Amino acid sequence: MSSVIEKEQEIVTEVSTESVLLDADLFVKYKSPEKALQLLRDSIRRSPRSIALREKLREICISHKNSAEASKQCLALVSLYIAKEDFDIAYDRLQEAKLLDPRISVAPGLEAIRRARRPDFAINRERSSFKVRTDVTLAGDLAFVTLFDAVQVIENSRMTGLLVMKSDKHLASVSFNEGKIVDAEADGMNGVKAFRVIIDINSGTFEFSLSPNEFPVVIDVNSNTNFILDTLTSLETEKAEKSGMRSLSTTELEV
Repeated sequence: MSSVIEKEQEIVTEVSTESVLLDADLFVKYKSPEKALQLLRDSIRRSPRSIALREKLREICISHKNSAEASKQCLALVSLYIAKEDFDIAYDRLQEAKLLDPRISVAPGLEAIRRARRPDFAINRERSSFKVRTDVTLAGDLAFVTLFDAVQVIENSRMTGLLVMKSDKHLASVSFNEGKIVDAEADGMNGVKAFRVIIDINSGTFEFSLSPNEFPVVIDVNSNTNFILDTLTSLETEKAEKSGMRSLSTTELEV
């Protein structure tokens, strides 16, 4: 009996959602986007885990230049897609949220997706699990195109946008303003600490999407090349010290 009731409730919910989506489209068609937004917000309060309702609200907000609300819905959708194990869509929505509102931090979302992917399981999957996208400004395979090469292209073109990297163990992003690195996010960290993780990623894919808005400056660099080289030198020095080797000081070299 209870299973019958649950099934009836599920059917009613699906019908109600379809009706709301149809009404929202009609409001937009007849130039009443605010009524569509209010209808969707009220419906989401009743069904907060409805992906269809949130996607429709996100879509209308983007088309009517309401970036703040669209970004909010993107972040809510990230959690819902993670729960469904639709990790690629979750990552797309997280990336979109950052592009819509450069002030938000995607580090917690990146970490949530990384943990949900279960890296120990990912290691046993086919190595071709990440596909290079063709619907972005710049994309490639990190096995063939290095991070340094991608950064140079972005810098030479003076592009503002978000470079994202996906591998079996990491999900990360680097923000650019007119070709200059201004922030990085990975493994729950941001700034220079995150970039130190990113610079060691040499497998997986990368994709770059343009942003109409500049990002807050967390990493202040004069030259991308010098910043990358300084980071690599610092990491190599730390590795050498951990392995029992230490760099000779200037005094020791003179002696």
